[in-house]
Amino acid sequence: MDVLYPRCAGLDVHKATIVACVRIMAGAKTTRACRTFETSTTGLQALLAWLTEQGCTHVAMEATGVYWKPVWNILSDGGFELIVANAAHIKAVPGRKSDVNDTTWIADLLACGLIRASFVPAQEFQELRALLRTRTQLTREQTRHSQRLQKTLEEANIKLDSAISDVMGVSGRRMVEAIIAGETNPVVLAALADRRIKTPRAELVEALRGRVTEHHRFMLRLYLDQHDRVAEAIATIDAEIDTVVAHMDHKEVAGQAAFRALILLLTTVPGVGQLAATIILAEIGTDMSRFPTAGHLLSWAGFCPGQNESAGKRRSAKLRKGAPWLKVILVQCARAASRTKGKYYKAQFWRLCARHGKKKAACAVAASMLTAIYHMLKDGTEHQDLGAEYFDRRPPEAKAKKLVGQLAKLGFAVELRPIAEAA
Repeated sequence: MDVLYPRCAGLDVHKATIVACVRIMAGAKTTRACRTFETSTTGLQALLAWLTEQGCTHVAMEATGVYWKPVWNILSDGGFELIVANAAHIKAVPGRKSDVNDTTWIADLLACGLIRASFVPAQEFQELRALLRTRTQLTREQTRHSQRLQKTLEEANIKLDSAISDVMGVSGRRMVEAIIAGETNPVVLAALADRRIKTPRAELVEALRGRVTEHHRFMLRLYLDQHDRVAEAIATIDAEIDTVVAHMDHKEVAGQAAFRALILLLTTVPGVGQLAATIILAEIGTDMSRFPTAGHLLSWAGFCPGQNESAGKRRSAKLRKGAPWLKVILVQCARAASRTKGKYYKAQFWRLCARHGKKKAACAVAASMLTAIYHMLKDGTEHQDLGAEYFDRRPPEAKAKKLVGQLAKLGFAVELRPIAEAA
């Protein structure tokens, strides 16, 4: 196999140590040198100096947890191309396994150009990613505290979640705080509800009639305090996100619009709000030149079904994990778009839902949205909705073929003739 990079190196990254193998090819002779370094700052700087001294032009390492990030931050200052590879793509052939063998295998693959570089965003995008992912985790934790609070109310036979839509809303919070304070009269508790609550007052009173003990009040106060502390942390993160976005907005990049302008651009997509747009941009970046086509972006995000065929038989091929943080927010946006009246995504969702179910339909809509976002960021254009009538504007032959297929599934044989011929 042809060697593309005669001077390269492979790194096997661990928590405390990192094993490096430099592969140098001079003519037909190949020499390898392996050394072990500590992952401390001093050790990584020594590794950088050694790789530079060896004249390496390309260096590759596996993406192992978060251990690769400090290595990337220091080695990216070197005069060589640094590559982070998916560990599943460069898994060694089964056999004798050791750290030296692993790093030698990585160096050999890199020399022949068989390692695909993973997408590593710029430092400011990594920071924004960390903030937004932490915000998502805190939001999930806040939801868990709310669910624990509802569980405690259920144990006390308080059916509040059956009477109002949001227990942690304004009305629900008033009632919960009154219960914690010692109020047990359901009529008094029901009077705390906002007048816009649609539940009849008699049903609300009956839902608030329970047996609340001191233990229940203690647990309710505990969960409510935890919910509020997480809400304060989310507010702090939101303020920091605004600061980072403002800094990125003032950073001029040739040929690209301001970051906040791109956020507003993505909000023109049905179902995509400002927070969702910020998350999407933090995950995929603003420069679409790294993805040759929209299909490459869909594959990277994990919205392309796998391919599993052998001996002419096709087996189940589910979606890959891809970019889980991006996939989750896009599916949520797809669900929101499916409830938007008069839009193409709603028509697409319900058209696919009848054949494949809601989960697959939501993933398909999310893939369509990501395709549109790719072209919007690449061309700088606003979203152009195709309309809810898009599928009804198809050629008559296609619609007739679909209807005939539906009748065939019901057990009917149909022969189509134009009206002029029938007359």
